Amino acid sequence: MGELPKNQAEETRDGIVSALIAYLIWGVLPVYFKLVATVPPLEVLTHRVIWAVPFGALIILARKQGGDVRRALTHPKMLAFLTLSAVMIAINWLIYIVAVQQSQIFQASLGYYINPLMYVLVGVFFLGETLRPLQLIAVLFAAVGVAVLTYSGGTFPWIALSLAVLFTIYGVIRKKIVIGGMAGLFVETLVLLPIAAVYWVWLAGTGQSAFFSGSLGASGLLVLAGPLTVLPLLFFALAARRLPLSLIGFLQFIAPTLQFIMGVLYGEILTTAHIVCFGLIWTAVALFIYDIWRRPADQAQAA
Repeated sequence: MGELPKNQAEETRDGIVSALIAYLIWGVLPVYFKLVATVPPLEVLTHRVIWAVPFGALIILARKQGGDVRRALTHPKMLAFLTLSAVMIAINWLIYIVAVQQSQIFQASLGYYINPLMYVLVGVFFLGETLRPLQLIAVLFAAVGVAVLTYSGGTFPWIALSLAVLFTIYGVIRKKIVIGGMAGLFVETLVLLPIAAVYWVWLAGTGQSAFFSGSLGASGLLVLAGPLTVLPLLFFALAARRLPLSLIGFLQFIAPTLQFIMGVLYGEILTTAHIVCFGLIWTAVALFIYDIWRRPADQAQAA
């Protein structure tokens, strides 16, 4: 197999580095939410929205994507879809924050392991796609894993399933809109900004805002929610332009794997039900990745 042309090799290398940075940030995000664990989840979400706007605006200006933002804001149908996706991602963020603060990181990581398999089911039931044999087996393994955790663990994994379902809906909505990831996120945060601002003003007026009543360090941590929200998506957008979808599909499992490790490091109890569930989920993921990687080869042979 010959070497890639220099410019293509550099593009691939830069894409892999960008993807690794994005998934690394997403993977260790529980550390941040543990650092702000004394702040109520809804206020953390509020700061995530508020500080993402100015930080996102700088990136939009730097990347000269103002035209994309203006087009989205003045196009009723596109703005309606982005408003709906904003609601989905805001609820997703809130559940994730609650999960980490309540020491449910294992469930959060499980949700993002399940998410790609949810996309497969959406394709089958709503887009008329055919379920390939390995995909069917992977989905069955995942379903059995969730069932084991539900019945043997004694708790319905609502956090995991909620995160997976919400992010799947979010992804489906965003696929309907022709707009870049960074510009789309900026519009979503703009849509959420008035609600977040009103809530923050109310918190400040009633003396409940951790931003004003806490230390300078605590306030700085809340401001950090902005770049931690925007930066990984920026790097992911850069990676998506440089890498094939098959490689992106493989790399996306880095984040939930790191989240799982975070759960171990923070001392969450890994029960037998968890071990069986994650074992089945990891088997499903392995089948899913293998199916992704063999498809280009199969298509090349058929050509």
